[in-house]
Formats: sequence, C-alpha cells, structure tokens
Amino acid sequence: MKCKIGAVWDSWGHVEGSTYRVGMTLGQDWLPWSLLLLSLTCDSHAFYVPGVAPINFHQNDPVEIKAVKLTSSRTQLPYEYYSLPFCQPSKITYKAENLGEVLRGDRIVNTPFQVLMNSEKKCEVLCSQSNKPVTLTVEQSRLVAERITEDYYVHLIADNLPVATRLELYSNREGDDKKKEKDVQFEHGYRLGFTDVNKIYLHNHLSFILYYHREDLEEDQEHTYRVVRFEVIPQSIRLEDIKADEKSSCTLPEGTSSSPQEIDPTKENQLYFTYSVHWEESDIKWASRWDTYLTMSDVQIHWFSIINSVVVVFFLSGILSMIIIRTLRKDIANYNKEDDIEDTMEESGWKLVHGDVFRPPQYPMILSSLLGSGIQLFCMILIVIFVAMLGMLSPSSRGALMTTACFLFMFMGVFGGFSAGRLYRTLKGHRWKKGAFCTATLYPGVVFGICFVLNCFIWGKHSSGAVPFPTMVALLCMWFGISLPLVYLGYYFGFRKQPYDNPVRTNQIPRQIPEQRWYMNRFVGILMAGILPFGAMFIELFFIFSAIWENQFYYLFGFLFLVFIILVVSCSQISIVMVYFQLCAEDYRWWWRNFLVSGGSAFYVLVYAIFYFVNKLDIVEFIPSLLYFGYTALMVLSFWLLTGTIGFYAAYMFVRKIYAAVKID
Repeated sequence: MKCKIGAVWDSWGHVEGSTYRVGMTLGQDWLPWSLLLLSLTCDSHAFYVPGVAPINFHQNDPVEIKAVKLTSSRTQLPYEYYSLPFCQPSKITYKAENLGEVLRGDRIVNTPFQVLMNSEKKCEVLCSQSNKPVTLTVEQSRLVAERITEDYYVHLIADNLPVATRLELYSNREGDDKKKEKDVQFEHGYRLGFTDVNKIYLHNHLSFILYYHREDLEEDQEHTYRVVRFEVIPQSIRLEDIKADEKSSCTLPEGTSSSPQEIDPTKENQLYFTYSVHWEESDIKWASRWDTYLTMSDVQIHWFSIINSVVVVFFLSGILSMIIIRTLRKDIANYNKEDDIEDTMEESGWKLVHGDVFRPPQYPMILSSLLGSGIQLFCMILIVIFVAMLGMLSPSSRGALMTTACFLFMFMGVFGGFSAGRLYRTLKGHRWKKGAFCTATLYPGVVFGICFVLNCFIWGKHSSGAVPFPTMVALLCMWFGISLPLVYLGYYFGFRKQPYDNPVRTNQIPRQIPEQRWYMNRFVGILMAGILPFGAMFIELFFIFSAIWENQFYYLFGFLFLVFIILVVSCSQISIVMVYFQLCAEDYRWWWRNFLVSGGSAFYVLVYAIFYFVNKLDIVEFIPSLLYFGYTALMVLSFWLLTGTIGFYAAYMFVRKIYAAVKID
C-alpha cells in the first residue's frame, strides 16, 4: 500500500509527497521519543518538524564534504579516514557522535575538499605546496598498498548523503548496441584502489557528481538548492600525466591515454591528490533522495519469502489443529468419563503425569533468569522493528538502530524482571534478591564479556571499530545504573504478585519416567523443532547478513515485521506440538527441554552463518574470522533466548489449559 505522507523529516525518512518506502539501515541515530507520535496522514499538506528540515543552499554556498570511515568486507575492521595519508585540512574537526555511530566504528571528520553549490571545478590539487606532489614514505606506501589489497572502500558524505559509485550493467549483451538496456546500480562508497597483474594502483583523482533540486519560490526571491544525490567516479592517474600550476589548478589527460598511479610498497611514492566537481539539476525531490540508495531489484524474493513463510505457518496450523481438535478432545472426553477409567488411562499417557507435570525443575533461578532476558529481548526487538516499519528511523540517521536497541534493552529490564520474578515464585523459589541479580547480569554479562574480548583484538589492530574506553564505561553505567535497578524493581513486584495458578497439585513422590524412544532425544527434538521456524525466515536472514557483513543498507522492515510475526506464531505452534508428544511419552521434565527445543532454529542460524562465511565472504585472516564467529555466537545466543522464551510461554499456557480441562480425582 502506497501512501503520501505530509511531513518532511530527514532524520526519520523521506516523505514530502513522495511514495513512502518502509526503510532504514542497520545502525542509525537515537531519536527523541517525543516525536514518535507524529501523525501520518495521507494527501495532507507538507509541514516541517523543527530541527529536521532540509538544508537550503544558495548559489556558491559551501557544501561540506565529510569522511565517515574506511570499510572492507574482507577484514570486517573499519578504520578512520585519516589512518591513511590523505590530504588534511588546516584544522581537523570530528563530529560529536552517538552511541550507535561509535559502536559501528564511524568517525565523521571534515576533509579539505572545497565544494560550492552549483559551482563547477574542472580539476583542483589537494595539499599542494608550491606545485609539489605529495610524497608517501615507505611505511605509508606499504599501508596504502595493504588497504588496497584488502578491498577497502572509502565512505564520504555531503549534506548527510553518502557517496555512491554508479555501476552500469547491460542486461542484453547479445542484442544490438542500440537496444542494450542499462541496469544502473549503486555501490556504497568508492574503492580505495585496485590491483592488476600483481601491481597496486591508488584512486588519486575523484570526480564528484552532485545533483541538486531547485526549489520553487515566489517572485523576487533568490533560488535555493537542495542536494539530492552524491556520486563519485574514482580514477587513478599517474603523476606525470597531471599538469598542475601554482594556483592549485590542474589539467587532466584527455581520453584513456593516461596510465594509472602505481603504489610500490617497497619505496617512496610521489603523486597528486586531485578532484573535480560537476553539478547537475535533478527532478528528484529532497524527500525522495534516499530512493537511489534503497532501490530494491529483488522485492519479489521478499514476497516469495513471505508466501513461503505463510505456507509453513498454515502447514503447522493444520498439524496443530489435527492434534488439538481431534486427539486432545478425544483424550479429554475419555479422561472425563467416569466408567472405564483404567482402560482410557492405558490408551494415552499425558494424564498419567498430572501429579508431576508442574513439579519445579532443576535450577529454577537460572531458568527464570534466562526467560526474563528473553522477555527483555522480545520487547526490545518488537518495538525496534515496529518503529522502523513505520518509517520513524531512516538511513540518514546513522547509529539509530544500535542506539535504540541498547536503550530499549535497558528500559525493558522492568518487564524482564517482572516476568522472571513471577515465574521464579511459581517454581517455589525464595531468594528473590539473588534471582533478580542473576536476571540482570547473566545474559548481559555473557554479551559484555564476549564483546570485551573481541574489542581487545580490535584495539590491537588500531581499528576505529574498537569501542573507546569512555564509551565502555558509559555502557557499564547504563547497565548498572538503568538496567539493574529496573530489573530489581520489576522482579520485586513480580515476586510479590500471585504466582501462576497451576490447575493440578504436585505429588510428593516423583513418578518414574519410562524409557524413551530414540526420537524423543533432546538433540533430535532440537533438529525437528528448529527446521520449520528457520524455514519461515531464512531468506530474510540472507539480507540481514548482507547488511551486517557486507556494508549494505537494510531497510525493508515492513517485510521483517511480517517475518517476525510469522516466527512468533511458528515457534509457539511447534513448541506446543513438541511438549504434547513429550507428555504423551509420560516424560514430565518439560521445563528445560521445551526451552532448549523451542530455540532449535538458533542451531540452523549457526549452520547458515558457517555456510555464509564459507561461500559468501572472502575472510582468510584470524582476527576477522574471530570477529565474525564471536558476533555470530552472540546473535545465535540471543536468537535462542528469543525463540526459546516464545516457545516456553506458549507451551506453559498449553499445559495449563489441557490439565485444567481434565477432571482429576
């Protein structure tokens, strides 16, 4: 459904009478929650939210070009722009960054590029003193050559719009040249350089192509312009082919007669850093300027994913309906017959364990703590995806997803603590203070520990992806200053609340559990229970992995929200089926088993992550591999907690319902 939204907001999305796209990247700015209630109305007049209106430029106004970072999908280690010997301005100024930007490794800094609105520049030399070229030392040359061979990309921004490299692909190569159709795609950033026949070349000339939209104004007013696209054509031109004068102007060779600028890592290299600026008028409005970066050529794949997921859910619903409506009703009817009770009890087994089915499991404190963390994750993910689906976050707001997720996880501690406290009391627990501390520290402690170890390795590589020590202290303060007190608060009220009302009493003497068939093995259950929820979401998982590991934009949160709902339904259904089979086998130890089995799809996520690493990524070094599998382990752990919690509560409600429907002597 397409709707025109009557708002103009850069840090939220691109609207202003344009076709609305549900979108955002993985990693944006924290938004003031007071703005979240902005009304979305179709075909209304445009209005401006204070502080987020577009920037209007007049003729020859400066348009600042800033650098974000250097990235590579081969190393997964971002570096700040001036880690390489690029030309520097007289004063280097770093932008104040939010939590998400710091965690992503962004280090936004000014550059010496002088760009004026709608003012052309044929060729200009950077950091040229008395017409002398830049000399790279042997150490600098070696570093530049190393970054080029590692496929690093440079990311710049102009008016908060990232630079992109245009890629033109021809779809019908065998036809006539006139009938060839161009398939234009855009690559995020530009390549630092390239290699050819064991030689390394640096892109030392940048041809900036900026597009502006001329705003309609009343009479006697000066025209204003808005930047709507930022492209670059990187070129490698050797020193001898560039003619520079004393005014920092230069002349480039015509055609393709020039040779590229080689970087020899074994000696000093001399070169010019040059750039040119070209402006073009565009019909694209400012509100739609991100459409270029977010154009999806594979929307059909997403729809196929949704349809596939819906089919899986209907398949599960059919199985569940057959079990619940036919088998379960028959069981309950037989159990409730007053005569022939002994025969019916031999036919089916789940009533036989009524005196043990609610017997508290081993380690109830750890179980309730993990489930409390699962509730925290569930609330955080649901709110983030829902807000992103509404378009409240956009790619122009860097760091928002990570910042939002961190803050929401802290504040959702009150719900996690409440659910953990109430369950702990239901499981006959008494040490609520220790339980609250366990809930607040068990899962976050594991996450912090793994991230700290990985961060030490990133520090060793001097990457901007390393979290600075002050940020780490700030995260600890958020953990112990916000999350811990809220978990204690929720746990206190949850523990004081009436425990869950179990419909049957628990016997004093545990019932003996018969020998189980091979297919009731816990690992077999994980394999069986995990395949269907994973099948409902694996296509979307590919796009999420591409966004995380290959520096792509992920913004189809409308699709993701549908997939998340389908995942919740499928996890709940498969959990009910598995606990029903287990109780029929007269095994009443379902608490821990159901929690583990319901998170079985996390095992398939791990398998898929290994497959993705081997087939899609070109990572060969130890530290990038360690980072990949370290962060993957955190993702798998979090996904297991999420799906295990969803399945556990669905199974618990199911068990209480079926035993409440049976007459117990």
